[in-house]
Amino acid sequence: MLRTKAYGHLTSRHITLSKTQPIPQHQLPVVQKLLLLLKYCSSINSLQQIQTQMLINSIDKPNFLLSRIIDLKDLTYASLLFSRIPEPDDYAFNVMIRGLTTTWHNYSQALQFYYQMRFSGLKPNNFTYPFLFIACANLLELSHGQAGHSSVFKIGLDSDGHTMHSLITMYSRCGELGGARKVFDEILERDLVSWNSMISGYSKMGYASDALRLFAKMMEEGFMPDEMSLVSFLSACGDLGNLNLGRWVAGYVVKNKMEFNSFLGSALIGMYGKCGDLLSARRVFDRMQKRDVVTWNAMITGYAQNGMSDEAIKLFQSMKEAVVKPDMTTLASVLPACGSIGALDIGKWIETYASERSLHHNIFVATALLDMYAKCGSLDNALRVFEEMPVKNEVSWNAMISALAFHGQAHEALSLFQRMSREGASCPNDITFVGVLSACVHAGLVDEGQQLFDLMISSFGLTPKIEHYSCMVDLLARAGRLYEAWDFIDKMPGKPDEVVLGALLGACQKCKNADISERVMQRLLEIQPSNSGNYVILSKILADLKRWDESAKMRLLMRQRGVPKTPGCSWIEIEAELYEFHAGDNLWYSIGTHQVLNLLIEEMKREGYVPNVKCI
Repeated sequence: MLRTKAYGHLTSRHITLSKTQPIPQHQLPVVQKLLLLLKYCSSINSLQQIQTQMLINSIDKPNFLLSRIIDLKDLTYASLLFSRIPEPDDYAFNVMIRGLTTTWHNYSQALQFYYQMRFSGLKPNNFTYPFLFIACANLLELSHGQAGHSSVFKIGLDSDGHTMHSLITMYSRCGELGGARKVFDEILERDLVSWNSMISGYSKMGYASDALRLFAKMMEEGFMPDEMSLVSFLSACGDLGNLNLGRWVAGYVVKNKMEFNSFLGSALIGMYGKCGDLLSARRVFDRMQKRDVVTWNAMITGYAQNGMSDEAIKLFQSMKEAVVKPDMTTLASVLPACGSIGALDIGKWIETYASERSLHHNIFVATALLDMYAKCGSLDNALRVFEEMPVKNEVSWNAMISALAFHGQAHEALSLFQRMSREGASCPNDITFVGVLSACVHAGLVDEGQQLFDLMISSFGLTPKIEHYSCMVDLLARAGRLYEAWDFIDKMPGKPDEVVLGALLGACQKCKNADISERVMQRLLEIQPSNSGNYVILSKILADLKRWDESAKMRLLMRQRGVPKTPGCSWIEIEAELYEFHAGDNLWYSIGTHQVLNLLIEEMKREGYVPNVKCI
């Protein structure tokens, strides 16, 4: 049940309000002066001085004070003033609901004020419902939004544009796009905001094709898109990977001499990034004269999501040099880049930065942190971050389970899976099972893996995907049960991909099984004819079996098809700077670095490590 928060414990000598009374004529000049001062005051201290003068002169204008306090963003003082009004009217309630929604983003309290308003006998109006629906949208409170929708019809506000637009947003955010479209279709006279609300709803909820179709229909009906329309359109183009339509927007902006601001520029960068055109994205970024944190985030995210981790980190460093403060989106974008190339020092700096700004407990930042630590080999730090998280979601659990699996901690990964299932706050999903099946693969737990594969279907109602079949094939293949693994591939719904077949081919190399290797290779050459690794592995298998002619034919086939052998690549971090080198490069690094590498090699030999040159 929703209850209004009480502020009785707050007291102030400045606030003693009574029911509003008519102001005597001789006080009008004083009233006008004080209200003018109130309009232009820029601090709470100034406002309190004005309020004191109003009290001295018996001028009771709480609504004017309340509105100005909200403009000055002092929630505690606004709540205190509101609680001292004996009988707040609809204006007082509306201004509080608006402030809680748009200024403080305290959507739960906005909802409480709405119900308090109704319980007090006041009727919500067209200044109430738009903000109620915004609050419901952010809280995903569909039932409260639907109740508000019913009230809107009862009092005849279904023709009010602002109310209908907020209602479309509420239904969209709550995943009820059918309800949103019904509201949109029932608007008799649609304006550009109506179209934008519905297009944005489709775009943000992942219905990109519907967003593009509605955009086209909007233009057919004679509406010219504005900045908001184009941003939603660009987002949909990025989701669909439709680079041509995205480029049309860039041309439209130039042709119509629209302002190329941060909002539009960031959307264009994001679209290019999702479509993989990083050169165009960077051109837009470099051309922008004013870059805010959203613009930097768009470019960093584009690099990170396209595997260009070096560029993402370099741009992050440039962002710091430009004295632009990274936010939680920045951190959640750059941390995966750190993890992918082992930039542990930069990752640690980010955790310190996040802690100093109370961002380290944000679920997205914390999950990215633990994933970064795990990929950089610091499993203890990953576990520490995980256990310190006040709230965990499915992504957090999955990241930690996968980290344990990756580090060979199979039993710990399975134990964490059981804990996740037992606590019940987050339900295991298909990604969770990829993690636990991978753990079984690394530890050779064949029976446990088969049980988990059956469990995901029978107990959790999940349909196995290609990743789950890949794990099972890998699990059986590593155990030497190659024919069982091949039978498993044959029973798969749909064709196996290169991941499944590659796992089996690798096991065939270890077991020197040419029969299954040739079957696998036949399928691999159909779906992945340009992967040099497949040719090399089968050639080595045949060579190990002394089938020299067939081995040579595989190498010849590789050359005839023009398939280049991809060189090995690695990175080294020296004093927070990352350097990349490939197999066959000249030894560019310093003598000191060379000496450290030689020491590491000697230590590995003392531990008994012998390089497996057969796989090179």
